[in-house]
Amino acid sequence: MPLKRTKMAAKANDWPVFHVIAVSPKHNPRPPILMAPAQIRNTNMQSKLLPFAWVTCGALVASVVFHWSSISKFEPVADASTTIATPTALKLSSKPSTHAAELTPEERANIRVYEVANRSVVNIDTRTEKVDPFFMRRYSGSGSGSGSVLDKKGHILTNAHVIENAHDIDVTLATGESYDAKLIGQDREHDIAVLKIEAPSEELHPLSLGKSEGLRVGQQVYALGNPFGLEGSLTKGIISSLNRSIEGRTGREMQSLIQTDAAMNPGNSGGPLLDSTARMVGMNVAIATRTGQNTGVGFAIPANRIRAIVPDLIEHGHIVRPDHGILGFRQYPDRGVKIWMVRPGSPAEEAGLQAIRQVERRQQGNRVYQTRTDDISRGDWLIAVDGKKVKTASDFLAIMDSYNPGDTVELTIVRDGRQQDVEMTLGEE
Repeated sequence: MPLKRTKMAAKANDWPVFHVIAVSPKHNPRPPILMAPAQIRNTNMQSKLLPFAWVTCGALVASVVFHWSSISKFEPVADASTTIATPTALKLSSKPSTHAAELTPEERANIRVYEVANRSVVNIDTRTEKVDPFFMRRYSGSGSGSGSVLDKKGHILTNAHVIENAHDIDVTLATGESYDAKLIGQDREHDIAVLKIEAPSEELHPLSLGKSEGLRVGQQVYALGNPFGLEGSLTKGIISSLNRSIEGRTGREMQSLIQTDAAMNPGNSGGPLLDSTARMVGMNVAIATRTGQNTGVGFAIPANRIRAIVPDLIEHGHIVRPDHGILGFRQYPDRGVKIWMVRPGSPAEEAGLQAIRQVERRQQGNRVYQTRTDDISRGDWLIAVDGKKVKTASDFLAIMDSYNPGDTVELTIVRDGRQQDVEMTLGEE
């Protein structure tokens, strides 16, 4: 049986509780106090005023009775022991509100996106533990993020940084049911991770994965997730720009990201960026901010990259990257990149590529020595890969991600002032 837990309600001191106080008339109003008139010494005047006094008293009593009868119309109480009655004017109807007919087309579109996608979005809670190597103390921490249901097998998509260093991961579905999750695979450079939960298939509603190559600036998008732990929060915005690049958590540049002004806050990481048909066109990953709060500049990993990476993570636990053997570049802002170092015996060395740093091996007896010499004039300029221009090291790495081990690529290089093409067959890391 899958381990299944029901998410408990928040403690009383966690969130403020609001009470609605209705004021209703009392059942036994205090009768009016009739003040006795002052004693009248003139008996004749007293006899004349006496009928008038009785008439006045009668009128007061009649007005009190009439007023009480006018405010004492209550609905019958089902339980005889009930002591609180609800006035007719405050009775709440159980019939559906007619306000639905007054919704605008835009509001209806927003509601439809939410109702279609929300059941596919999950809340992810993590617990971490770090050890101080100096004082040997253990420090516990916790975090939260968002994710999306990928399939009926229980695979969950999220960011790698959401579950970073976590030793315990809980996934809570939109139904409120919580399950232990295990890490299936991740790639920290692309900040993508896949988890798995053992939940009944009828509780899992996979989110439709769209395509990102047809996105346009100005297109309407929605961010759905759990900012600050508030489950199922939907915000709306537009695509502000495409093909944005930011520095990732590993130091490698994350390229071709979607920029949006849909509000994102801590906890939105790993949640989907949706189009107007409730398809996931990206996964929310970062915001540009100096305060840690939303500033209207958010970024999402495009769906096409997710589609290419996730199968490897599920099958192998990591991305199967092709091996080229180029260990680094020296980057020049105005001219491009030069090959800095090539690993001995790699596809790059076999293709005859020349690097700035030369590694030579020498053997004396049973010992092997390596010597490294740097010669700026020797390095090849890398211009393009299969016709795709390379201006930075990140450009080259992004292009390589689209190939598989065993593929042959054509490198355009410049050596000694002459441009030439070199073929290289990729290996497997």
